[in-house]
Amino acid sequence: MLLFGHDAAAAEPLLKGAAQAVAGVVCGFTIGVVASLLGVAGGELLIPTLTLLFGADIKLAGSLSLAVSLPTMLAGFARYSRDRSFLTLGRNRTFALVMAAGSIVGTFVGGQLLAIIPSALLLPALAAILLVSAVKVWHHA
Repeated sequence: MLLFGHDAAAAEPLLKGAAQAVAGVVCGFTIGVVASLLGVAGGELLIPTLTLLFGADIKLAGSLSLAVSLPTMLAGFARYSRDRSFLTLGRNRTFALVMAAGSIVGTFVGGQLLAIIPSALLLPALAAILLVSAVKVWHHA
């Protein structure tokens, strides 16, 4: 749907009013559960939901996703900290630090590119990344 059935410039929400609010709560709950189960921030689900269901521009959806993901990540961090799931970080400290440093630099570069790259290019890029990820996960399982 992101690749072929969505106009990045249309910005028309699928639902409005109370139906949109209910859909937002249901989607937020579902994304929170999935994010917690998989140990992700939820952006891979939030951004398509914000663009397709709520009509948000892809750039705005990315920013909103970061704002919504922060509490999700903090709740997940608290939960995984209680059952000592982060012990693996100690055994993989160098890898974790390198990935964190790369993410910080990548975030800075991506923020600078955001003003240059058009939304019409970002939407199919996101769709392609999600499609490739889904195929790789499917074949890995």
